[in-house]
Amino acid sequence: MNATARLVVLASGSGSNLQAILDACREGRLPAQVEAVVSNTPGAYALERARSARIPTLVLPVVKEQRRSEYDQKLAALAACFRPDWVVLAGWMRLLTNAFLEHFPQRVVNLHPALPGTYPGTHAIPRALQDFQAGRNSQTGVMVHLVPDEGVDNGPVLAWEAVPILPSDTIETLEARIHGVEHELLINTLKDLIYTIP
Repeated sequence: MNATARLVVLASGSGSNLQAILDACREGRLPAQVEAVVSNTPGAYALERARSARIPTLVLPVVKEQRRSEYDQKLAALAACFRPDWVVLAGWMRLLTNAFLEHFPQRVVNLHPALPGTYPGTHAIPRALQDFQAGRNSQTGVMVHLVPDEGVDNGPVLAWEAVPILPSDTIETLEARIHGVEHELLINTLKDLIYTIP
């Protein structure tokens, strides 16, 4: 059992799921420590959340015409400096190549706002709402999965939870409900991983 897992979090945006991790670590609900937060977006609010928690931050912006594998090699080198037990993708908006993944085999965890096998890639929430409004579904959800290869949101599923879509839902209300589920599901899944995998 690893009671104090080392986490490196990759985040591109506001970092609400990062905040859930930071809060859970601080409150003792998650036996882990965020060692660093890395973003590909210099202005990402996730970086401010990390700085407020006195967590080291690194920014690795994408350089135009840079090969994905070259970027990912640099990203892997940065992450490896912090010796993570787990790399957590919390709103990381870039597909990772094997140039990154081979450094952390079966140790990269992704959170995706959809049920397994549905709405891979970006804009999953508005796509689900659009399908609901067209009568093609009644729910969406959240899943946490491993990222073993370059597939899009299709790695081994660790946990998932359905989220009903309501007739009164807007993008904002559905996103808020999904984010609430994301926070709990991610923390509980990370806790399970920490306690079951040495």
